[in-house]
Amino acid sequence: MSISHKYTVLAPISLSIALFITSCSENKVSQCQRLIRLVNEGTSQIDQNKATQVITSIQLSKDLEFITKSIKELNLTDLKLKEYQSSFVKIFHNLSQAIAKSGKALNATKTAQDSAAGRETVQKARTEIDSALTEAETIGKQSDTLVNEMNKYCSQPE
Repeated sequence: MSISHKYTVLAPISLSIALFITSCSENKVSQCQRLIRLVNEGTSQIDQNKATQVITSIQLSKDLEFITKSIKELNLTDLKLKEYQSSFVKIFHNLSQAIAKSGKALNATKTAQDSAAGRETVQKARTEIDSALTEAETIGKQSDTLVNEMNKYCSQPE
């Protein structure tokens, strides 16, 4: 086999290996899809459990913490997606905390005695619930804005 024939055989093999390795690495689109899937899962859980009882609120808080952890553990390489990832971790964590807070306050109203101290407990719980709902609403608006930004970014060609 001549030297020039070796190179004509090696060049296509090298090119094939390079293309195979490149195709195995994750691109922006696949990273976007993974992040969007988890964000949608968290949003769906919130939508399904709006205005539910104490036990459901506490479970929703735990489910959102799981989503938060899953988003945090995504191995993204795209720098802009890493920024979105970090922002969504904060959003879902804060939502989880707000929902847990309102769930605990709602529970306090259910166990309050019919007395002056009980009425004070209920009033304090109402204030906490209102505060948590306002916080959740603000976080929801931040999430909507972030989703729109991420969708724009993810729809741009690489």
